[in-house]
Amino acid sequence: MSKIETKNSDTMKKISKQKIEGNKITSLLHRRFIQATMYSLSGLRLGFHKEEAFRLEFIITVISIPLTFIIAESIIEGLLLFFSMMILLITELLNSAIEATIDRIGPEYNDLSKQAKDLGSAAVFISIILVLITWSTILLF
Repeated sequence: MSKIETKNSDTMKKISKQKIEGNKITSLLHRRFIQATMYSLSGLRLGFHKEEAFRLEFIITVISIPLTFIIAESIIEGLLLFFSMMILLITELLNSAIEATIDRIGPEYNDLSKQAKDLGSAAVFISIILVLITWSTILLF
């Protein structure tokens, strides 16, 4: 074998190895994406079935999304209306996760448990205020 043939053969082996490693990475990312999506959908189902507040806010969001197309006079207004509702849902899910974690620790009263639950509730309250201010400002002005 000549030097050129050996060099070409080595180059081909490197390219093949990179393709195999690339396929492994792509496959890993694909599997990871699917797993993460499944966990996320499971969390949404849990939130909807076990959390009354999330269920109510979700239903209001589903109703309000078509209204954004009617109310909003620009894409920016539509996005503000939509994102304010999404922030509320996200905050409610995080609050539910905090409450579930605290409840997992134990049923007995603890000042830190109360503090964690109250802070989560305050975050939801601020999100609700954000939604109300956003929607009323766009509706009225």
